[in-house]
Amino acid sequence: MRYCLLMIFGLVYVTFQAQEYWIGKIQFSDSNTQMCTIGILNASLSIQSDEKGNFKVPKNLVSAEDILRVYAIDYHSFEQKISAIPMRNDTLLIQLTRPIKNLSMVEVYHFQQTSFRLETTQATELFSRQHFDKNVSPSLLDAMDRINGVRQQVNCNVCGTGDIHINGLEGPYTLVVLDGIPLIGGLSSVYGLSGIPSFLLEKIEVTKGPGSSLYGSESIGGVIHAYTRKATKKPEFFVQLYGNSHVESNLDLGVNTLIGKKISVFSAGNYYQSSLKIDQNEDNFTDIPLQHRFSGYQRWKIERKADRIFTISGRILSENRWGGELDWENRWKGSDSIYGESIKTHRQELNVAYQFPLKEKIMLQSHVSNHFQDSYYGQMHYRASQKVAFNQLVWEKNTIRHTIQTGATLRYLNYNDNTPVTANPIDSLQDQAEITFLPGIFFEDDYTLRLNQKIGFSARLDHHTIHGFIPTVRLGYWSKWRNKHTVKANFGTGFRVVNLFSEDHAALSGARKVVITETLNPEQSLSFQASYSGNWYRNKQLFTVSISPFYTHFYNRIVADYESNPTEIQFGNSKESGRSAGVSLDFAYQVAQKINMQLGATWMDVSLLENGIRTQQILTERFSGNWTISVPLNRWKTTIDYTGNVIGKMRLPILNATDPRPENSRMYSIQNIQITYSKSSNVQFFVGVKNLLNWTPARGIPFLIARANDPFDKEVLSDPSGNPIASPNNPNALTFDPSYVYAPNQGIRFLLGFRLKIGGNVTDR
Repeated sequence: MRYCLLMIFGLVYVTFQAQEYWIGKIQFSDSNTQMCTIGILNASLSIQSDEKGNFKVPKNLVSAEDILRVYAIDYHSFEQKISAIPMRNDTLLIQLTRPIKNLSMVEVYHFQQTSFRLETTQATELFSRQHFDKNVSPSLLDAMDRINGVRQQVNCNVCGTGDIHINGLEGPYTLVVLDGIPLIGGLSSVYGLSGIPSFLLEKIEVTKGPGSSLYGSESIGGVIHAYTRKATKKPEFFVQLYGNSHVESNLDLGVNTLIGKKISVFSAGNYYQSSLKIDQNEDNFTDIPLQHRFSGYQRWKIERKADRIFTISGRILSENRWGGELDWENRWKGSDSIYGESIKTHRQELNVAYQFPLKEKIMLQSHVSNHFQDSYYGQMHYRASQKVAFNQLVWEKNTIRHTIQTGATLRYLNYNDNTPVTANPIDSLQDQAEITFLPGIFFEDDYTLRLNQKIGFSARLDHHTIHGFIPTVRLGYWSKWRNKHTVKANFGTGFRVVNLFSEDHAALSGARKVVITETLNPEQSLSFQASYSGNWYRNKQLFTVSISPFYTHFYNRIVADYESNPTEIQFGNSKESGRSAGVSLDFAYQVAQKINMQLGATWMDVSLLENGIRTQQILTERFSGNWTISVPLNRWKTTIDYTGNVIGKMRLPILNATDPRPENSRMYSIQNIQITYSKSSNVQFFVGVKNLLNWTPARGIPFLIARANDPFDKEVLSDPSGNPIASPNNPNALTFDPSYVYAPNQGIRFLLGFRLKIGGNVTDR
């Protein structure tokens, strides 16, 4: 297999067919740029422009009398005969303008959606910023519950850290990519995700299923690709401020400025703070951590000839959070008197994207980052630094039939901490940092077989410092007919290497020890995913239905064992196999300028097979669903957004057979309502209620945190093997354990805020 892939990369040759075609250029009224969908109605042909609005239409497939339609998020659709479109220098010129009415007031302009499925062979959905503004949230991590099959998982009852699950697979299986740069390493994903402000994001692409053939490790479950706002040629100023009844407040600022005639700069800052000690379940522990977080971002765009890309961006993050017993203070750090978890995080990163001055589109993307964390988990002092360098050279080629990406990547990861993981066995006074090189080469081609029919192929070969060569492949198919029905199918392989810090944060809670039972091999998978989507227009109503079955089979599954020993988390490769299987269903109903409703549900079975017995994976639900219902009240310049989700039962990590906490969670639902009033085209006020049902995981159970009254286990008796035994003040033989957590532990709260934009032509929402 290894040598076959090397031959593929060495012998790739593409024959480009010489055809005549119309060249088109899409221009936006506010100098924006984005990818657009172009449809030829009479010919049932659908293509996509590049991010700058350039596209080609083959003349042998359509006639000059056919109708060309252009669709772009947040803009009026364009529809006209090809022969009637004005031309300049043999190029079709198409102008797109935004609706005159405020988009927050009229979320659906004709049948304009805030999310849609991209017409590629991969199962990819695109969500605009407006989709997440319907339930405002401070960070990327908090916004993920708005997507079907995607869920934010809370991993620690005390410090509130979390990750992102896709189709039931845990956080380490999800790769987050920011502007084409993967967020690599455990520190980046565990505490880094909450430091990406949602205000900063322009759109989010979600690809479910393995993405290893394009992105490499950490993308078995899927890829979340977030795109930041772009620098524009017009001076603009943005501000968003909101707070809630739990004394949480969030401030976002953004400004577009010009330096000379060829440099545009977008700068943004975010400050978030949560300063109220809340203990609704009365266990003397904070229900949510107290936080102070600042992040800053800046992107420079330098104009060049032929619209070639040259951008430089940087981001900084500084956060201080703590949770624990209500009377904890900084002076108790590392002591065994009062329990607290205190985490200080500092991150700096720099990104460069440069397109070479060549006829072909060849891009270089470079990233360097430094992530430092100084933490106390009770008595445990955890201090770690992570340095990452990432370089990617990509050649892109678009022809009538081919959409090609090929290139090479190089990851460098330097990780060091004060634990035995990086201890030097020879000199105990000096650490031995983990250094990982992961070079790779990849190739991807979406090939158009005929009208509205494509096949996609991608292959990748990575070389890991320890595990050697790791190949991955993907084969996909896409078909669309009558502009109503779309079918996709994907088969692929994936892999990931273990990172214990991101595998299970409970390892650092001070409650359990990490035990690695064997040398861990990289986890590998085989995956299949299919989807069908159809839309019907009738009586000024649009109905859309999508159904997507999926199946992934795992080899060398890396498993965290909570149950063999209540004082340990034992990591090892599964001797048999694991699987993730299920089906997702999406339904959308729209009436232009009246209502927009989106419903989603996912049924899944994520399980492990050991010794012939199949068990459900801990902290994974069998069912999840979500919804968004938007009703614009045009007369009052107001929009009502009702959002929510429902999460089914999941198996939880109890300590032993006498633990009084339920082994399975209850089904629960988090529901929200937000009302937005648009005073003018650039000024909005919004009020809302989060968690309308006031649901928290502590409802109906004896306690969430085991032995919260004795967090240092001073009164726990143990047998000679170190296992806890029952005693009069510990009748269930428990130890302190905050890992019994599966959902946000924050009740109902009331929200108030506003958005303001100065400059530009239309509202930014």
